[in-house]
This record gives sequence, structure tokens and C-alpha cells, in this order.
Amino acid sequence: MKSQITNTLSDFFFEYETPRQVLVRNRRVGVACRVIQAGVLAYIIGWVFIYEKGYQSTDIAVSSVFTKMKGVGYTSINGKERVWDEADFVFPPQGDSSFVVMTNYIITEGQEMRKCPELQGSHNCSSDSDCEEGRFKRQMTGVCEKATKTCEVLAWCPVENDHDIPDPAMLLSAENYTLFIKNSVTFPMFGISRSNLVEDVDAEYISKCLHDPKDSPLCPIFRLGDIVRLSGFNFETIARESCTVCDALVSRQGGAIGIVIDWTCNLDKDVKHCRPKYNFHGLYGNPAETDKARASVGYNFRYAKYYLEDKVQKRTLLKVFGIRFDIIVQSLARKFDIIPTLTAIGSGVGIFGVATVVCDLVLLHLLPKREFYKNMKFKSTDSHKQDPDSEACSTETEK
Repeated sequence: MKSQITNTLSDFFFEYETPRQVLVRNRRVGVACRVIQAGVLAYIIGWVFIYEKGYQSTDIAVSSVFTKMKGVGYTSINGKERVWDEADFVFPPQGDSSFVVMTNYIITEGQEMRKCPELQGSHNCSSDSDCEEGRFKRQMTGVCEKATKTCEVLAWCPVENDHDIPDPAMLLSAENYTLFIKNSVTFPMFGISRSNLVEDVDAEYISKCLHDPKDSPLCPIFRLGDIVRLSGFNFETIARESCTVCDALVSRQGGAIGIVIDWTCNLDKDVKHCRPKYNFHGLYGNPAETDKARASVGYNFRYAKYYLEDKVQKRTLLKVFGIRFDIIVQSLARKFDIIPTLTAIGSGVGIFGVATVVCDLVLLHLLPKREFYKNMKFKSTDSHKQDPDSEACSTETEK
């Protein structure tokens, strides 16, 4: 028993086994094998290494975005002139990566909390019984105002009338506002930090430049009209609404535009080549959309400014129509790494075995001489019969 264990261990450590190989001279099988191997090689080189860059490791950036809007708007309503600056038409004004620029509005001034009649055409009544308390969205008092034939409500009065939207938009001058974007990214895996204010963008350049995809692709200052145009929209159309049930053309009252900052960097090159690319996409408000049955048309919200007058709280209500801008940062950095390189090579070598498997299937199951190839490839032994080669060898030894 001890001798058997020793021999087994000796065979395990000091002997090497190799599979039996058979050289088959068959043109069709040989060509098929080389074609498959060539396809696998093209896949490894072309797709894995060149296109997918399987020899590099990847990382996604941690980023921050800061924005600043500049511009002045002017309106004149019933002889009342007003100048609007960035503190008035940007919401929120803190410089976030998502913000709204007001292009049109409906203003209701001097509102205070009291009882007043509803708007004409809203909650019409002929008697107090038609004004059931709590029946509609506003808080009704149960009284029918005979002068207006509308229900009395407890609300911020006078009640806002948002049926008549200014057309053209009040602040079409927003087309000439400028947007400054400052973006910083960090790739923690590689310890690389970059800003969109790259080496060629200094204070002198910023003071004169305006972003243009061809002439000034790195300039971080954008004209709003250019952003809207590059996103595929028309500024005048997206800034206002002239939507009626009967019209076939449906314009939008505001919309949303995405500004994509793309950081795709190959860090095997000099880090100065890691630069941002700006793309613009219309997210909502496409004038080509003509679905008249949409549940919600346009983009708007309400904003109130509160104040005290004779110790009575009042407010100025603004229904704001505008363009929402969402700044989206996309990033992918690559750099050479030996581990993914070896992994890609190892998987490629393994895929080469596909050619052998396919050719073996053809040889052993499809060709007319498949039985002959089976006998050549596989050697069968019988433990009760001695191998003829062994007998011959034994005979020679005895001689």
C-alpha cells in the first residue's frame, strides 16, 4: 500500500500528460479552421482592443457645476416700465446645474387674503345653493355674487386670471442673455482633476469669447439663443404658447433643454488632451410635436413675493413661463492597466478553441470518412486484452 501511494505521488509530480494530436489533410476543414481563427483574431484586435479598449481600466468622474447668468430685460405694460435683471428672471438664483430662465409671465399684483368673487366663467351660479362649500378647488363660502354671477371664495384676491397669455412673450430679449458654466471633474481612481477652464481658457479669452461649436468649442460662455438653436428648437416658439384646440400647429409655453458636458478622456495621452465637449438636446417643448390631446402643455410655475402694506400681508403673484436648462455631466476616463490586458488576452486565447470544436464536429459527424477520423483521433483500450504494441515490445525484450 505504501509503495502504491508513493508511486502515485511520484507520477503526479514528475510526469506530464499531453493530448494526442492528429494531422488531418483536408482542404475544406483546414480552410474552415483558418477562417474561424481569422474571425476570432479580428474580433480580439478590432473589437476588444481597438474599439472597446480592453487593455485599459475605466473610471467615472465626480463632478460639480456652477452657473452664472447675465442679461437685462425690459417690459412696458400699460405704460408701466420695468427692467428685469438676472435676480428677477432666473430661478433659483444660486447658480445650480438646473435652473429656469423666465421668458413670459402673468402678474397679479396687490393680492391679499380675503373674500372675493370667482373669475367670470369659473364656478358660475344663480343661487347660493350652487356654491357648495368645499366643492371646488378654491375654498367657497357658499355665497353667490349676484353682480358677477360667480361663487364667492376665500382666497388671495383679486383672483389670478391666467387665461390670457401675453403673445408675443414679454421677455424675448432673453435670447441674448449669456450663460457662464464652470465645471470641475475628478477621476478618483487615477487621481486626476480637470476643469472646463482648460489651459487655453484664461481670463482674457473668457472676456472676449462666445461659444461656437466650430470657432470656439472650449468657450464656457453661451448665448441662450444659440443653445436653443443648437438643441433643434426655435427660441420664439419655445418662449410662448399659442395653443388652441382647433389649430393643427401647437406651440409650446416654455420647455426643457439639456446641456451635456462630455468628458471622455484617454489618460494614456497627456492630461491636457482631456477636454470637455458640449452637446445640446431638446428634452421637452419640440414644436414638431402636434399631439393636441396632451395632458399638460408647456412648462410653467407660480412664484410669489410677499410684503406688508398698512400692516396687511399682501403678495405679488407671478405665473412664470420659461425654459428649463439641465446641465448633465457625462464622463469616462481610460488608462492602461495590465490586469484587464491579460484578462482580454486570456479570453481571446480561449475563444480560439471554438475553431477546434467546430472542425472536430465536422470531422467526426459530417464528413464521409468520419469513422476513419474517429479511429485516428480516439484510441480505445481493453483492460482484459494486451495492447499489440506492448506485446511486440515485450517480445523484443525477451529476445
